[in-house]
Amino acid sequence: MKSLLYDASLWGYWQGIKLAAPFNEKANLFREGRRNWRAELKAKFEKIKQPVAWFHCASLGEFEQGRPLIEAFKADYPHYKILLTFFSPSGYEVRKNYEKADIITYLPIDTPSNAQFFIETTKPKIAFFVKYEFWYHIIKETHKQNIPLFSVSTIFRADQHFFKQKNNFSMKMLEGFTHFFVQNNSSKELLNKIGFQNVEVSGDTRFDRVAHIVSQRKELPIIEKFAGQHHLLVVGSSWQEDIEVIAPACKAIKENKSKDQNHFKYKAREDIVNFKLVIAPHTIAASDIQKVENAFNFLSTIRYSEINLSNKVKVQELRNADVLIIDNIGLLSSIYSYAEVAFVGGAYGKGLHNILEAATFGMPILFGNKNYQKFKEANDLLEKKGAFTVSDAKEAEKLLKNLFTDEYFREQINEITREYVIQHTGATEQIMKYIAQIID
Repeated sequence: MKSLLYDASLWGYWQGIKLAAPFNEKANLFREGRRNWRAELKAKFEKIKQPVAWFHCASLGEFEQGRPLIEAFKADYPHYKILLTFFSPSGYEVRKNYEKADIITYLPIDTPSNAQFFIETTKPKIAFFVKYEFWYHIIKETHKQNIPLFSVSTIFRADQHFFKQKNNFSMKMLEGFTHFFVQNNSSKELLNKIGFQNVEVSGDTRFDRVAHIVSQRKELPIIEKFAGQHHLLVVGSSWQEDIEVIAPACKAIKENKSKDQNHFKYKAREDIVNFKLVIAPHTIAASDIQKVENAFNFLSTIRYSEINLSNKVKVQELRNADVLIIDNIGLLSSIYSYAEVAFVGGAYGKGLHNILEAATFGMPILFGNKNYQKFKEANDLLEKKGAFTVSDAKEAEKLLKNLFTDEYFREQINEITREYVIQHTGATEQIMKYIAQIID
C-alpha cells in the first residue's frame, strides 16, 4: 500500500511539473532535462567498458557535500568512470560541465521501469547517495543487482517517516543500503534503535571541501583594492529579506544615529564608520542587482562587472565606493577570505545558505533568526558563540558595531570558527578507508 501511495505521489509530481513547465523556468528545465533520457543514456554508456562509480546528489548543495568524495575516489581509482546524477536543475545546470565526472545527467523519475532501465544501462559497480536522497525503486534495483550502495553525510531526524512507525516500505528502503556514513551520533542512534548496525559517524564531507577551499582560494585584486584599510563586511548569498535588515543597519552606523552607548573594554582599532560592504546576491538577475542598489542608495555602489583594473578612472571609482556588488558567480568562497565579518543570507526565508565557507577563514558569522535550525553547523557555532542570529536592523546594527570596534572580541570569535572547521575535517578519508576494503 505504501509503495502505491509513493508511486501515485511521484506520478502527480511529474504531471505537475509538465503543467508548470510552460510558465516556470525551473520546471521547464526539469522536464526538458529528462526528455529522451533513455536513448541519451544508452548512447553514453554503449562504449564504456570501464567500471562505473555512481554519485547522486539532489542539488547544488549536496553536490558540494559529495564533491570531496568524488575527487578522492577519482584520485584513488582513476580506472573508474564517474557517473554524476542530479535530481534538481539548480544542481545540474550549474555543474553539468564538472570536469571530474565522465557522465553527468538527471536522475529519472523513480518508477520501477525507469529504475530497472537506469541500473541495467549504467551498471555501476558502486553507488553513493548524498545526504537526504532516498528513492525506493532505484534503491530496490541496486540491491537486486548486488551493487554496494552508501548513504554519505546523512542526517536522520526523529520526525522522518523511517522512525514514526515500523513499516515495510521504509525498512525496505533502508535495507537497500550497504552502509550509512552519518553526520552525528543522534542519526546513528535512531538507525540503531530500528535495527540497523551498519552505521558509523563520519561527520560532514563539506568540512573537507571548505578546508580545501582555503588552500585553493583565488587572489582577487579587485576586492583587495576595494577594501583598502577598511573593515570589510561580506554579505553572502543574500535575499531581499536579508538586504532589508542589513541596509538600514549600515545606514544607522554610517550616520552615527544609534543611541546605543556601549563602552568597550578594549580600544577600537579604527573608527566605526570606516567599513565597506561586499554583497553577493543569491541570484544575479539584473532586477535583483537593481534592488540591492536601491536599498543602498545612501551609499556609493559599484558592480564587479564594471571594474577594469587597467582603467585608472574605474580603479578610483572602486576605491571611492562603499558597496561592491558581485554580479557573477564562483567568487564568494574566495571573497570571504578578505572579510572581517560575514552575514550569510537565506535564514529569513527558505533556509540558511552555506556558512562553512566563511567559517573556514575564521570570522564572526551573522544570519537571520528564522530558518537555520536544521543546519547542524549553524546550531553548533551559535552554541560556541562563533555565530549570531539577528532579528532586525537594530540588532544587526548593535552587533556589527561591537564586532568592528572590539578587536579582542572579534579575534576570539575568529579562533572559534576557524577551530570548529579544523576539528570537523576528515569525513572523506574515513569513508575512503572503508571503501578500500570492498572495492576491486
